[in-house]
Amino acid sequence: MSPSSNPASRNPDSRIPIIRIPAPVSIWPITLDDIRAARNRISPHLSPTPMRRYPTLDAAVGHGIAVYVKHENFNPTNAFKVRNGLSFMSALPEEARHRGVVAATRGNHGLGLAYAGQIFGVATTVVVPLGNNPDKNAAMRAYGVRLVEAGMDYDESLVVAERIVREEGATMAHSTNNRDIVAGAATMSLEIVEQVADLDALVISVGGGSQAVGALTIARALKPNLAVYGVQAARAAAAHEAWHTGTNRVLDTADTFADGLATRTTYELTFPTLKAGLADFVTATEEELAAAVRLLLETTHSLAEGAGAAGLAGLLKLRERLAGKRVGIVLSGSNIDRATLRRVLDGAI
Repeated sequence: MSPSSNPASRNPDSRIPIIRIPAPVSIWPITLDDIRAARNRISPHLSPTPMRRYPTLDAAVGHGIAVYVKHENFNPTNAFKVRNGLSFMSALPEEARHRGVVAATRGNHGLGLAYAGQIFGVATTVVVPLGNNPDKNAAMRAYGVRLVEAGMDYDESLVVAERIVREEGATMAHSTNNRDIVAGAATMSLEIVEQVADLDALVISVGGGSQAVGALTIARALKPNLAVYGVQAARAAAAHEAWHTGTNRVLDTADTFADGLATRTTYELTFPTLKAGLADFVTATEEELAAAVRLLLETTHSLAEGAGAAGLAGLLKLRERLAGKRVGIVLSGSNIDRATLRRVLDGAI
């Protein structure tokens, strides 16, 4: 126990320490009602994205699997996280909107908030790591955010964002530990089960876990037989390791070209749900993620960033187990910069 959490340590006259046990956090942080409310808030600003099949992709995956691709790359900002940003901003009280919003991001979360901030007139500050994706940085600036470049990775940028919140009295828009954010992500899975009623499985990329928790919540409420699988970058696999070992750990680095997956720890709002609900959790190497980017480009003619192709990379790892099934994957974003794309296409990753 830290000194700040023990009243006896602050008051030397106290003979009996008072221990305050925090209320347990539900493993299901959002409900179907939360998701439907989020959809009602964001629907004036966002159209449903398509769910498509590609015979050449089915053939490449093999094992009799019917692959359904959810095209979140067709969203404004080219990523699913615009759902999160719109859900967060639309739920923000008017007084908090006037004080502004701060977030840390590797790009897509910040882009979603930037887009939503422009719609709702909320001043938005986004902290990104040094050396962040230059295309994502430029896009955020184009939406009018104040961009702060600080920290060596997402986790260090988050510390800077928290300091700005304290100094300026703004509201933190955490990319994962926020129920409105997670409910926004879950609107994607609500669309999926409405578009493909007989889906057997979903393979979902996991960074902070908002996509997967959304999918698990929808499956629990509407389609209990839908199996949800997680996939994480092998070089940023804190949640994967925690899921398999039952012991959380903080990684020293999260060095992956799939910057949307580059987190070094688990998150209190999402990890209990992942632990309770995922059918399995696999990792993909840098080479496997790059191969999935190339395969999506070849078979769907759609561009994916590394995190956006992780669902396909995971499916390729799981395809023997999912033989003969109808499986959904999410092309969750396409914001890959030119230099990284060139390396992927040249086989240099």
